[in-house]
Amino acid sequence: MWPDSENTQEILQGVHDGDADAVNRLLERHRNAVHRMIQMRLDQKIQRRVDVSDVVQDVMVEVNRRLQDYLKNPVMPFHLWIRQIAKDRIIDTHRRHRVSAKRSVDREQPMFAAAMDHSTLDLAARLRDEEMTPAARATQREMAQRVEAALAELGDGDCEIIVMRHYEHLTNQEAAQALGLTEPAASMRYLRAIRRLRELLDN
Repeated sequence: MWPDSENTQEILQGVHDGDADAVNRLLERHRNAVHRMIQMRLDQKIQRRVDVSDVVQDVMVEVNRRLQDYLKNPVMPFHLWIRQIAKDRIIDTHRRHRVSAKRSVDREQPMFAAAMDHSTLDLAARLRDEEMTPAARATQREMAQRVEAALAELGDGDCEIIVMRHYEHLTNQEAAQALGLTEPAASMRYLRAIRRLRELLDN
């Protein structure tokens, strides 16, 4: 989902060297991934009132504003840094509309809200148990719908690590860095979340 980090480093070097066009290329390079992340995580009730593209633009403005600070101290890969800014903006949007909306949003933290796509189908295929009855695995689409329903029942921490790994396609190392965990701890959290997801699917 996120652009190749090697090419991003080349563009970042251009930004560092004063290439004004490199800033635009950097932002455009990450715009689609940010849009997908926000569309996936922003509560669907809020999406009826807030245009995802407006939230994306807010993120890009903030990234541009803070870019020089990042270049001075790149504490994490650029895609994880811009991802964190996007996540903070999503949380702010949830909080703002939770307070102001006539009908409150059910959860303050972003909840899995993606429409079914290739990532869900892929996750469903990975979770499919060969011993399931033919009726239970009649179609990929049916299984994917069950996976999405089960994800909605998971706790925030379990849902988060699965979304990061299967929908944002972050590596275990990247997920660990984004969550402030050691790699073994992130791996353990992921395996535990997958086990709980399987348990929900078996019920």
